[in-house]
Amino acid sequence: MKKRYFLIFGILIFLGFVSIPVIHVLKTKWKEPDSNKTEIPKGYTNDASQLNLTKIDTLIEVPNNKSEIEIQLRQILKYAKENNLKISIAGAQHSMGGHTIYPNGILLNMLPYKHMELDPKNNILTIGSGALWEDAIKYLDKRGKSIAVMQAFSSFSIGGSISVNGHGWQKNLPPVSSSIISFTLMNYKGEILNCSRTENTELFKLVIGGYGLFGIILDVKLEVVNNPALQYKYIRLSSENYVGHYKKFVSDNPNVNLVFGRLGISDKQFLEEATINYFEKVNEKPLSLPDQNAKNEETKRLVFRSTVNSEYGKRLRWDLETGMSKMSKNAVYSRNELLNDHVSLIENKDPHSTDLLQEYFIPERNFNQFIKEIKPVLKESKVDLLNITIRAVNKDKDSYMNYARENIFGFVLLFNQKKTEKQESEMKVLTNELTDITIKNEGTFYLPYRLHIDKIKMRKVYPQSDSFFELKRKYDPQEIFDNKFYQHYK
Repeated sequence: MKKRYFLIFGILIFLGFVSIPVIHVLKTKWKEPDSNKTEIPKGYTNDASQLNLTKIDTLIEVPNNKSEIEIQLRQILKYAKENNLKISIAGAQHSMGGHTIYPNGILLNMLPYKHMELDPKNNILTIGSGALWEDAIKYLDKRGKSIAVMQAFSSFSIGGSISVNGHGWQKNLPPVSSSIISFTLMNYKGEILNCSRTENTELFKLVIGGYGLFGIILDVKLEVVNNPALQYKYIRLSSENYVGHYKKFVSDNPNVNLVFGRLGISDKQFLEEATINYFEKVNEKPLSLPDQNAKNEETKRLVFRSTVNSEYGKRLRWDLETGMSKMSKNAVYSRNELLNDHVSLIENKDPHSTDLLQEYFIPERNFNQFIKEIKPVLKESKVDLLNITIRAVNKDKDSYMNYARENIFGFVLLFNQKKTEKQESEMKVLTNELTDITIKNEGTFYLPYRLHIDKIKMRKVYPQSDSFFELKRKYDPQEIFDNKFYQHYK
């Protein structure tokens, strides 16, 4: 009980100068249960969408030891073939369309496989595919290094990020693919293949963004960089001026290291206001992760959650964030501190709803037109929009199913959806409307989310799909590695 009073006191300090915001955020806290994590029944699995509860044959946690894992996986492959079972591969399971699940199949939990070793001379981290990015960040921080390219949250697995070819908020860089030097892959025969830009090149391209359909990623070699001190800067502007200001303050500024944008989503100026938040290198020694200033993460989370189904909450968050930006402008952080945000920062504790992501990648020339066309669609939708983040992603030259075929801006949309058939249907309609606008504006959509887009539309955006699935059957002729994504689109 005492802990709860301290939490309330912290929130009051954060918002204390205005009573109505305090009451609004506290109401969010009082209405929440302690957690929305429902117990998954034995013999079942689910993913981050909380909409894919599926019966499976067996859940197997792999060992951390390299020699043991190879022996165990070969035995599992043999068992699967003898019993006509499919294998799906999971890490943190943040994909939302059953990409890590096959009904009545074997599910491999790769999370225990997380060994790490740094080659400081060549700036290469060798890491087990089950490790989370936060594991890598904590390991590298003690050695003065940082991840070159990773996703916005550190709670995803290395193997999972490779399988979806995630992108991050590192300045004007391609997706994760660009930082992968090589990886080992166990194929359907139990053979270990080394894949890189010079060895098993085709497999290298297919596995990155290949959703676990070609084999089991084991050991990964990643490029690492230094961990500089970074000073926070921000610009508040009209969304139609975003591209011009981005070039001036970010692209043309060699000191910028990390950057993201955000669109305002309150009714007052819906999608008309934006911020560019960027971090410049400064000549200071960064603090180690344990020595960073304590942050009230629960307060941040509650401010975010208070936007659900609340126009007032959306305006409050925007005003608080831009106001906090003024107060925290020029604050200095380490790169690792900024990269080490956990997905729990936006955790939804409502058991009756779930938060779902969508991402659309738009070329610079159509940036403003895309915003103009999605505005009425999002306004009229009954699905609650919580956030739109903007990230610049440079051309991807490595993955076969590449979504960044030129330099693009990624629009990351977060929705809160009720766990009802009606809302699922409304989300499907909305997704297809947004996809149609994306196609019209020469863009692409990201594949790790709900399977609401049909095969025809998917192939319009990914014309290489047919050859991708043909190559899947070439490298896995018995189709041992399978999941709901493959079943939907093959």
